[in-house]
Amino acid sequence: MSDSQISFDEAKLAKYQEIQEAGLPMYPAHYEREVTLTEIRERYAEIGHDPSEEEITTAGRIYSIRRHGKTIFVDVGDDSARLQLYVRKNDIGDEPFDQFKKFVDTGDIIGITGRVFRTKMGEITIWVSTYHLLTKSVCAMPEKFHGLKNTEMRYRHRYLDLIMNPESRETFRLRSKAIAELRNFLNARDFLEFETPTLQPVYGGANARPFTTYHNALEQKLFLRIAPELYLKRLVVGGFEKVYEIAKNFRNEDIDTHHNPEFSMVEVYAAYHDYKDMMNLTEEIVTHLVIGICGTTSITFDGTEISFERPWRRLTMEDAVKEYAGIDVLATPVEELAAIAEKEDMEKWEAAKTHGDYLALFFEHFCEDKLIQPTFVYDYPVENSPLAKRHHSKPGFTERFELFVNGMELANGFSELNDPLDQKERFEAQDQKRRLGDLEAQMIDYDFINALGYGMPPTGGVGMGIDRLIMLFTGNDSIKEVILFPSMRRLSQNGEGDGDEPTAEKEQK
Repeated sequence: MSDSQISFDEAKLAKYQEIQEAGLPMYPAHYEREVTLTEIRERYAEIGHDPSEEEITTAGRIYSIRRHGKTIFVDVGDDSARLQLYVRKNDIGDEPFDQFKKFVDTGDIIGITGRVFRTKMGEITIWVSTYHLLTKSVCAMPEKFHGLKNTEMRYRHRYLDLIMNPESRETFRLRSKAIAELRNFLNARDFLEFETPTLQPVYGGANARPFTTYHNALEQKLFLRIAPELYLKRLVVGGFEKVYEIAKNFRNEDIDTHHNPEFSMVEVYAAYHDYKDMMNLTEEIVTHLVIGICGTTSITFDGTEISFERPWRRLTMEDAVKEYAGIDVLATPVEELAAIAEKEDMEKWEAAKTHGDYLALFFEHFCEDKLIQPTFVYDYPVENSPLAKRHHSKPGFTERFELFVNGMELANGFSELNDPLDQKERFEAQDQKRRLGDLEAQMIDYDFINALGYGMPPTGGVGMGIDRLIMLFTGNDSIKEVILFPSMRRLSQNGEGDGDEPTAEKEQK
């Protein structure tokens, strides 16, 4: 099915027309539901075969219908659970029963009043006395026994995935809980949550290619933010000492199992902290979430047990490359490093010029996928850390760290650069790269340099990817499984990519 097609079912549409012609309601504005299906299961957990004395009123979507002459068994579900209904002609009356048989289908949402009992098969069931059609579904439901298994359809039509697959609903329920836990953790430690601009005149805060747009009234190009960092640090300059934002970021990059152009992250900044303080805070945050969501400090991901028991391993980037690649980058001539990079066919190796460039390149190629247990890698080269403070004792390095779990980067933090002249010089180096064709290099943010000129206290910061955290918590190996509506190529009516999509060349023009 293409993105521009409507998949109404002909048989269901015919019933829609008949219901409308009969003057029967099928989309009422309100229904007084007294209890959820979970509450019914809990309240009547000890119910026997005799129906309850009191009647209850609930509602849900129909997942299956089994007709047996003058009786109908129906399975309904709501946000919390599923339950069986017992509909009998003698109880609800001839006309309502005939209308149920004729008009009601799987996918419809109905309201029910009745008494609860347990069948001889041990199933808690509602003995229906009255029902109301609340929503008529006009699209065909997937086959009930197999759910919705087509991965692409699940991503493109997430609403259908959520209807059919309880495990998907549980994933996103857990995601909501994790974000609430994250807020509670930071708020309890006196961090203030702020909202910074999504549309920005200058993009920055990370090395990434932005999405561009144009504001007609302002007559200027704007960018969807790639990170909230530079605005949050302006707040620290302004006197807010502990700030955070749970932000949607946008990066015009490749789509794979760990990357989506629109993604969620939290960025946290604290005055009078450095990168070691932020490593400790990151440990506290993630451990708190793991225990709060999973109930333990250990999780199993793809058959591997990952322990978040503190403290976590810490090693420098230089030591990581020595350990996993057997190469002492700083003691090796650049020419030899270039030969190794070419032989390994490392991505973008031709752009590497310095020992720092090769150290970062070798770490990504040889080490990242080996870091399964939670590991902080710290002390990054100046060349690829334009916003981090220079190391207090190691020339050519910065006070920066990244957290890796299961071979995946989860967090990036540093002692924030607060020297305005050094920041200006770093921005100019980035801008030069950008002008030479590096589409991920950062622009010069003159206003941010001015802000630093007024003085920012020593500050530590960290950004963590929320989507990747949820991947770990839920055991999913694709980011699309934990983003409700992931980015997908638009389909034309023949099911292929839409030829009208803008190309990179069109975008640059």
